[in-house]
Amino acid sequence: MAETNAAPTCYDRTLKSKKGAVGVAAKDVDFWLNRGSFFTEPLHIAVGSPSERCRVLRCVSHIDRQLGNKGTVWGIAPKLATVSPAMCLAQFAGELPLAQLTELACALSGNYRFASKPEDVVTSAVPLTSLREMRAFLHAHQQIRGASKALRAIDLAIDHHPSYEGFGRESCVHPECAACGEILYEIAVELGQLTPAVALPLYVAVSTDTGCFVYSNVTANTHRVAAALMETGIDYRAANKRHFRTKTKKRLALEAELLRTMEFYDEGRVVVITLPLSLAERLSLTEADMDDVSALGGVVEGTDCSITMKETKDGAWKISVRTGARVNATKACAALGGGGHRAASGCVYHGPLAEAKAAILAAVQDAAEE
Repeated sequence: MAETNAAPTCYDRTLKSKKGAVGVAAKDVDFWLNRGSFFTEPLHIAVGSPSERCRVLRCVSHIDRQLGNKGTVWGIAPKLATVSPAMCLAQFAGELPLAQLTELACALSGNYRFASKPEDVVTSAVPLTSLREMRAFLHAHQQIRGASKALRAIDLAIDHHPSYEGFGRESCVHPECAACGEILYEIAVELGQLTPAVALPLYVAVSTDTGCFVYSNVTANTHRVAAALMETGIDYRAANKRHFRTKTKKRLALEAELLRTMEFYDEGRVVVITLPLSLAERLSLTEADMDDVSALGGVVEGTDCSITMKETKDGAWKISVRTGARVNATKACAALGGGGHRAASGCVYHGPLAEAKAAILAAVQDAAEE
């Protein structure tokens, strides 16, 4: 437990007061035990030293001296903190085999939730962190138990983004590929593992990363890979219908609102779409309902640059930039600490909407090649 101001916030220490250590009071324990079935008695908490142990009978203290390391915990609510994703990976390193540890690393940093069953639909998710950030933390704190093994879980990076930052110890990077699915297809063929069960997610990866084969990143090889995946006997028709021809009523209501409120700049060539949390709450949207809204601006006649700004739960703005030949999206987003492809990139801006909008519009103007 720790007093927190915003979520998520990185802490230098979990339990801290003006005098050094926070004594977890009985009223704090009662508060969390009365929050419903999520917390059960006794309440287990982590503290950094014996002097910080809770003296309340309904509470069990676990001493973890690693909590003094910066970035080990995140504040998520008043008087509540949780271990950071990187620390979580290190803690599980002692319990999980390497393959499952790698899957956990991907789940913590990925844009999609793993389906629990083969027939389940893969849904989008908001990444808790990035592989680069986790690797940086683990490198800086290799004294933490499990850190060395956790680093092995993200030793190899397979990427197709030109802006790849080299966070993996070993890298397999092919910017000429439209999707990582193309690269993984070649690996699966080389290993003799191109089964229908492997081919279906690879087909979804290739088709979604190319907008069902209409984006400018599509090449003849992209179509060859898709054809080979289809020939394994997968139900590609169902996948296409699910991902490209099916929309919920909530999604249609969202698109109507975004079309109504979109703004145009630079003589109509730049369109800005804004999705604040208030709109998501008003329409009771799920992450699946909001998936790939960045593609909406690109269908407007006369535009060659679409900027989509989606508010996150911590008050930041997740920005997606899709462009034609005139604007270099990678350059624009790199100016704000992001990256991606020349025609499709992204970044995150921490600040008010007006400030974020002005910053990305200025970056787009600087990245225009006229």
